[in-house]
Order: sequence, then C-alpha cells, then structure tokens
Amino acid sequence: MSLINHPCIICCRPTSMWCSRCQNAWYCSPEHLQSDWPRHRRECIPTNAPQPQYPNMIATPPPAQAELVSVSALLFMPHEDRVKVTTVQCRPQGTISQGMCPTPLVQDWFTESVPNTIILTQGLNGEPLRFPLHIWYCPTSLQRGSPVNRAIYRITSGAAQKPWCGPVIVLKFNGSRRQGYADAGTNDLPALSAYFLAYK
Repeated sequence: MSLINHPCIICCRPTSMWCSRCQNAWYCSPEHLQSDWPRHRRECIPTNAPQPQYPNMIATPPPAQAELVSVSALLFMPHEDRVKVTTVQCRPQGTISQGMCPTPLVQDWFTESVPNTIILTQGLNGEPLRFPLHIWYCPTSLQRGSPVNRAIYRITSGAAQKPWCGPVIVLKFNGSRRQGYADAGTNDLPALSAYFLAYK
C-alpha cells in the first residue's frame, strides 16, 4: 500500500501516520496525537471499516479519562435521626493544572429533581471557613410535602427557621479556591448547624 505524506496537525511536518480510531487525522508522533486529543476527541468518529494493523497507525484513543475520585461527605437523610458519613464519587474535569473542580455524582440521592447547591463560606460568629462547605439539597422537597429531615431537625434541636426536607449532602472543599474536595466529617457539624438554624 503506497502512502502519501500529509502534514501533521500539530507541526505540519510531513507524515504518513494517522489516528487509528478515525483514520482522518495525521500526526508525526504519538506525543502530538496525545497533546491534540482534547480537541481531536470531539471530531474523532470511529470508522466502521475493519482496521488492519499498519506500521504507520498511531493507536488511539490516548490515555483514558481520569478515574473517579472518592471523598467523604455528610449525608442527612429525612428518615434517619443521625447524620452519616458516606462516600461520594467525583468526576474530574479538565486537568489538575486547569484548576477545575471535579463534579460530585450525587444524583442517586436526588431522584425526583435536580439538586440545588449552596456554598457555605462562613462558620460560627461569621468567621470565614478555611474549607468552604458545599451543600446539595432538593429545592422541591417542601413543596411536594416531603417529610422534615429528622437528622437536621435533631442537630438544630428543632429550632431552625426553615424546615429542611428531603436529603441533604455536604461536601467540603479542599481550600478557599474550591478546586477540589477534601473529606468532610463530624467536625464540620457546628458550622452546618449554625447555617441550618439561620437559613430563612
């Protein structure tokens, strides 16, 4: 099979190597394919044709997306009297150097609607929290007549101005820049209790 040299998408150097997945993009090295993958993946449609292995094919796709990250979170379930520490999986976005916060996969706890979020940046007496808290809750639980969240009722001794209903999940950011999550735990309860008490 005679091959015509094409310009590399990255450096325009003549090459006879192509993306093995779509067979429509030309690269002079696997490194150039890997560096172009964030852009190329949006247009890389796998060919249905059988793909015999030629020595000039560059294997794709490049390294798989980053694996899910697990963090501990506080879970307030409406029918339970006590808060639980649970594990939440987070899907990374972009690269670490881009400083994008992972997306928590919390939808399993909010099957009836899309959750809202609140970021708590102040603790007791209004002092700034070194690690802000990310609160996920169901905005329609009260309207649907969901039961009052017993775990929140308990930590506020029933004195909250607004009755919290439905599940509530709390994650803790790993710093004020909010680029990731750290493990939340019971030491975060005083700030949460003060917030639940004051929320109108």
